[in-house]
Amino acid sequence: MGSTGRRLVRLDWLASHWVAGAGFMAAALLALAPALAGVVPAAAFLILLHSPAYMVHQVEEHAGDRFRAFVNTRLFGGRDGLSVAAVLVINLPLVWGLNLAAFYAALLAGPAAGLVAPYAMLVNGVIHLAAGLRLRAYNPGLATALLVFLPLGGVTLWEVGAAAGAAAHLAGLGLALALHAAIVLHIGRRLARLGPRAA
Repeated sequence: MGSTGRRLVRLDWLASHWVAGAGFMAAALLALAPALAGVVPAAAFLILLHSPAYMVHQVEEHAGDRFRAFVNTRLFGGRDGLSVAAVLVINLPLVWGLNLAAFYAALLAGPAAGLVAPYAMLVNGVIHLAAGLRLRAYNPGLATALLVFLPLGGVTLWEVGAAAGAAAHLAGLGLALALHAAIVLHIGRRLARLGPRAA
């Protein structure tokens, strides 16, 4: 088997197992949360909770590859606009990395440095809600977006509140919007390469 074949095997393996891994990691982080609550400052602790919250959301959203199937079918006319590789890159290094970096930034430089985490969560939640209203249908991830993302993101912003200046809020929101815009741009370019949807 050549190097391309080995990469595809690894990609298939990761695509088949990462959601289960997210579920187990969410459970482990939530089990540790009570012990950390008294040690980590309140605002940083809330930012820490964004990691398991996102993992729970990912289980709802991506179990059985259903989010990718949903958007490719309902939004892209059956075209593979959201690829398996894109799902992995978005959810593993970007989402998990972003939340981990935000937590350490909040610990080391103060809660205002981690505001990208709640803003990214709120932007994602609003997108799920807007899609649900527009399509008048459930989309994978909508339940946790409403029940977890909007409350946790809102409470975190409230906790950080006035302690963070306007510049920190703008930076957090700007980065969250830029990350989502980059995803949309990537998908748009991929769809352009794939050509028009079948009649």
